Parts: sequence; structure tokens; C-alpha cells
Amino acid sequence: MADEVPKTSEMVKIDHAPPSTGWMDTPVVIRKGIYSYPAKKPTLDYLSMPFGREWSPLDADWKLPPNWLDILLEGMRERIDRFRSFRLFMDICVRCGACADKCHYFIGTGDPKNMPVLRAELLRSVYRKEFTLAGKLMGKMVGARQMTAEVLKEWWYYFFQCSECRRCSVFCPYGIDTAEITIIGRELLNLLGLNIDWIAQPAANCFRTGNHLGIQPHAFKDMLDFFVDDTENITGVRVNPTYNRKGAEILFVTPSGDVFADPGTYTAMGYLILFHYLESLGFDVTWSTYASEGGNFGFFTSHEMMKRLNAKMYAEAKRLKVKWILGGECGHMWRVIHQYMDTMNGPADHLETPVSPITGTRFTNAATTKMVHITEFTADLIRNGKLKLDKSRNDNLNVTFHDSCNPARGMGLLDEPRYVIQNVCNTFHEMPESTIREQTFCCGSGSGLNAGENLELRFRGGMPRANAVKHVHEKHGVNMLACVCAIDRAVLPPLMDYWVPGVGVTGVHELVGNALILPGEKKRTTDLRGEDLPGVEEED
Repeated sequence: MADEVPKTSEMVKIDHAPPSTGWMDTPVVIRKGIYSYPAKKPTLDYLSMPFGREWSPLDADWKLPPNWLDILLEGMRERIDRFRSFRLFMDICVRCGACADKCHYFIGTGDPKNMPVLRAELLRSVYRKEFTLAGKLMGKMVGARQMTAEVLKEWWYYFFQCSECRRCSVFCPYGIDTAEITIIGRELLNLLGLNIDWIAQPAANCFRTGNHLGIQPHAFKDMLDFFVDDTENITGVRVNPTYNRKGAEILFVTPSGDVFADPGTYTAMGYLILFHYLESLGFDVTWSTYASEGGNFGFFTSHEMMKRLNAKMYAEAKRLKVKWILGGECGHMWRVIHQYMDTMNGPADHLETPVSPITGTRFTNAATTKMVHITEFTADLIRNGKLKLDKSRNDNLNVTFHDSCNPARGMGLLDEPRYVIQNVCNTFHEMPESTIREQTFCCGSGSGLNAGENLELRFRGGMPRANAVKHVHEKHGVNMLACVCAIDRAVLPPLMDYWVPGVGVTGVHELVGNALILPGEKKRTTDLRGEDLPGVEEED
């Protein structure tokens, strides 16, 4: 599939002119490279999700259950009653278009149905027809339409071209959260077995083994043991992580991508080095081989699945009798924790409000979730002078920072990662103001869309972010893109290779691991990737 991705010279030829027909009269055309494979029957069966079957988006017959329309409309009715926000978002949009050009998928594809307002209209039009008097009486005149099999296909195609990044919501004068509309749309599709494999499979793996990759506990430990050997080779110091240790003060949970996929693995090595450094200062942490995943693909499936997968971290914290949870560099993990946890699984009364054992800082923002983001924790350490750092070890890197959507817009984590980076690196440049912080562009592959078969969609959706990186690459010589999300660390490298060759991708704590001076370490000659440190060649 990668060979079928258009060249960059072709990809930039985007036509944003509207079609000659109205959007209701423009049929959906499902095209390879723009969609992900459907969820498989065994996966849906394992999750006890309905109507698992083998089907293809390119077939005319999607093998829907005979009563699919009744199931769908009853699902809508139930959610209208259950979620006040859903009804509100269906009713208050005035179609002003403020969000239209804010979506990276619309920018990258030119498809009007990727405008957030129009993507929402796909669902809103059916809502008007079935649940409003005006829609029942006046139909198309007031933007209402019948639900048909073709409309259902349109829903599936476009609700899985939304990464739920919420950039559009920043610009909406009414505060409509289009991501919540996408979430409801996907929930309704799931009632008919219409999920995608890259979401359902990780959710099933997580339910079975505690992480998205389906890795067994012994394999999780084996991978960290490899990192222990690697860090010893680089630093001369043997770190000693513990697993499933009851009575530890802190449970550390990170996305499994940091343990099993480059370049996230170097971020995990940074965690290990930091924790070892802090041990002599009173830091008492353990890893879990059972709750070995901070991410939550249930977030892209349904509210119930999100709750189901989030619960494991808190159940494990209770089993191990820890005081609080430290969380790694993840994206959707943190939106779930920050915006849903309290009402979904919480409050976590069996845990304590986090207090740093090193600085004494009380993280009151985590008083109910009992969970602190690691960049927040590390920024506090640096601010209180608790880390000995050599910034020059990162002097081969000219760094910029990508605000990952969920930590940035979902929890307001904006300054802490930057503070850490600027204290472990000598050279840092921001991308244009309209592309960072609350207005950050998405990586183009979030919300479970990081599959290999939809690379064209990913590269089109990631083009606005890549364009901002290209600006600082050409203007300031930036060669490294830092981020605090495991999906970003997985999908930004191919995006950079495609749009901005010469720019690498890193987690923030890989940079911390490079700069941190461990007691008793040998003279370092390489960074965590095994590449020569700046100045080593001259010394040799």
C-alpha cells in the first residue's frame, strides 16, 4: 500500500472548490488509501460487540443485520436522552463555517465532507429527520434526510476520517465539540459491527493482556530488561526497575508503544535513567506487567469501552497498594484521565493526592484522578534544582515541539514539556504560532487511524503539521521534532520522511535521558540511540 501513495508533487495538488452538486446529492466514493480495514469477527466477538462478520467497504453489500435501521435509530434515541451535550450539539450549530478550514483532513484532501461542520451534518441531518418536528414536516428544506444504506456508508467513511483532535472546537463560537459527535457516530456504527481493525484489535488486546499489542507479562519485562542492558552499555550504570511490587509508593504506567516501538523505546530508556537517578533521593516506583498500557483505544470505540479499559490502571494501583500513579508520555490516555475519569471510573478514593517525594510539591490538579503526567513531574524536579543536567549532550539536535492534541487541548499541558526541553537542550525553536499550543495541528493519524493501509489519508491529514515543521526546518535548521504522545512517535517518523526528510522524532524524556548525569556513570560517548555525542569525533 505504501507504494501506492502519491508523490509529494501530486499530493499538494488539492482542489478545495466545492462540487457542482449539493452535498446531499453527492454520493460517497470509498477509495483505497483513505480507509482502514474493517474489524474482524473474532475481535468483535472477543469484546462482546455485536454483528461481527467478514465484509468489505468496497462491496455493495455490507451484510447489515435485517433490522439495522431500527437498531441505529434506537441507539440515537438512547444517546439523545443520555447525553445532553449530544442533543445540544445537534441543535445549536448555525453552520457559520468557522471550523471549515481548521480540519487538517479538509486542508489535505479538499473533500467538503471533511469540514467539521459538514461531517457533523452527516449525522445531524438524520437527527433532524427523525427527532425534530421541522425535519419530519419539511425534510430537505431544513437540512433533514432519510437514513439509508448509502448514508450509513457515508457515516463510516467520514467518521473514520476524523482524529477527534478537537482543533475545530477551538474556533467554534458555540463551543461545539465535533469530536464528541464523531464519538457518538462511531458508537452508533459499532452497534452494527462497523468498526475498523486498527481500533478493535488493540482494544481486544488491551482487554486480554493489559496492553494494545497483546504482549504477555514476561515479554513486557524482557523488553525492559533489554533497555537495562542498553542503558548500562551507554552510561556504565545498571538500573534496576521493579515489577508488580506491592507497597511501592508510586505505580508508573506508560503507553506500550514506548516499550515496543522505536523511537518510543528511547523514551522508555529515558524513564529508566530518570527513575534510577531519583532512587537515592527517595523515589519509590514500580512498573506493572499487567496494567502495561496507559493508552485507551476504547476512547475511539464507545464510552463503555473507554471506561472498561481505563479501569485496569486503578485496579492495579489498588492491588499493589500504591499511593498514586505517574503516567508516561501518552496522548489519549491523558484526555481520558483528565476529562472522563472522575465521572467514569472515579474518584480514586483508594489513592492519595500525589505529592512529589523529591520536592514535596503537592499536585492539587490531580486531587481526584491521583495521576500526574511525567513532564509535569520532571518540570517540577528541574524547577527545584533536583537534576544535574548536561545540555551539551543534545547539541547535535535543533529541536521544535509538537503539541500532541490530547495533552494540549484535552488537559492544557502546554508549558511543562517546553520547560523540560529548554532545560535539556541548547537549541529550541517554535513552529508558527497558529500551529502550536491550543491551535496545534494533529499528526494526521490519531484516533486509531494509524494503520498502514490508509497512508494516503495519513499523509494528507498530516500535511499541515509537516508544513509547519518544514518552515522551522528551512528557517532555523530544525532537525528533531519532540512530542509527548506514543502515537505521534509512531506516525510522525514516516510523515517526516515523506514531507520533511532530515527531521527526526523524539520523546521529551529521551532528551532528558541524554542530558541527565548519573552518579558513577562512565564518560558517555553516545546518546540513547547509540549515535556519537557532539565533540566525540574531535576528541578521537
